[in-house]
Amino acid sequence: MKKDFLTIMDLDSNEVMRIIKRAAELKSGKDSSLCPLIGKSVGLIFEKSSTRTRVSFEVGIYQLGGQTVTLKTDDIQMGRGETVADTARTLSRYLDAVAIRTFEQARLEEFAANASIPVINALSDQHHPCQALADLLTVYEKKGSIKGIRMAYVGDGNNVANSLIEAAARTGMGLALACPDGYGPDSNVLNRANAEASVPITVANNPKEAVKDADVIYTDVWVSMGQEDEKQKRMQDFKGYQVNSSLLSHANPNAIVMHCLPAYRGFEISEEVMDSSASVVFDQAENRLHAQKSLLEYLLS
Repeated sequence: MKKDFLTIMDLDSNEVMRIIKRAAELKSGKDSSLCPLIGKSVGLIFEKSSTRTRVSFEVGIYQLGGQTVTLKTDDIQMGRGETVADTARTLSRYLDAVAIRTFEQARLEEFAANASIPVINALSDQHHPCQALADLLTVYEKKGSIKGIRMAYVGDGNNVANSLIEAAARTGMGLALACPDGYGPDSNVLNRANAEASVPITVANNPKEAVKDADVIYTDVWVSMGQEDEKQKRMQDFKGYQVNSSLLSHANPNAIVMHCLPAYRGFEISEEVMDSSASVVFDQAENRLHAQKSLLEYLLS
């Protein structure tokens, strides 16, 4: 039976840790000669622009022995009105899996419901589970464990925040979010995660309270793709939510700083912190490659 990866909740706790630990092995070079995707083709459909997602998937699939077919919706019939369902049924006859970077989560779910191959969420407006896997791998390698680690997320309660909430619930990681009024995470995601979380996941307005004694501080852009018309309002609403040296002083002395990139230096994160010894953002970016290789191996082997 095929398995999709549309949100972190598509994996149970054991599966999440299995993928993270295997990603760490792959990063270390263990079993580097194995090619579990040899003879397999993975489609990559992009309805949004991409740097890290596209490159990490294309390189990772190649390193696992497979090949990619990268498609922009403007280049395929789905961009001219062919239904999502018909596209899913057709591509299932050619490909072994497909990763989709899109807007509405419902569009992904419709594709997965009509595909006979695994479907991976490479980003939607509601979730970014591949990023969350890379984030967990980064915490695991930098802190030695995930369970019991305390993360603070400061900024917009967006798709990244939603997936981190689910990741915390699946791993026992503590998570406190600080978001301005009206910019909190999805309440359904939060309620479902808290129903099974071993440590309560909290949402408040005060960044200093969120980062108090935190082991990890995480932020993301204030204006995501598709929100450009809201830029001026968001810049005003998010004043006071910058991750800077002053905010870091409230965290644990050895706290690390994470950002899923791209970063807008001087806005959600200061230049000083972005380039500081506490910053692990480029290790985190690299880990997209290793986490996705592990995920693909798990879904397709």
